[in-house]
Amino acid sequence: MAEAIRVEVVYALPQRQELVQVSLPEGATVRQAIEASGLLQKYPDIELDGRNKLGIFAKLTKADATLRDRDRVEIYRPLIADPKAVRKKRADEGKVMKKGGGAAEESAA
Repeated sequence: MAEAIRVEVVYALPQRQELVQVSLPEGATVRQAIEASGLLQKYPDIELDGRNKLGIFAKLTKADATLRDRDRVEIYRPLIADPKAVRKKRADEGKVMKKGGGAAEESAA
């Protein structure tokens, strides 16, 4: 009989975190742990082969990766906005604000 491993499956929502501990046979995959956790049924918006990325202790991984005892499987929500695009937009807005000060000086003259 194969040894059993215990892993945690975590899905963080904006307001709270779901953490489920599961016991699986040795050699189980990330996908099997997520399926055993029941989070797919509770949150049907999770797409393992689509928009949700997966990790083990904050390192990106694939759904078919083999787990070890005491691993922490993490399901990441998709980003709402591209961080690079947001920084660029903020920087561009800052430049406009600095340039905009000239109009007030002209009206005072």
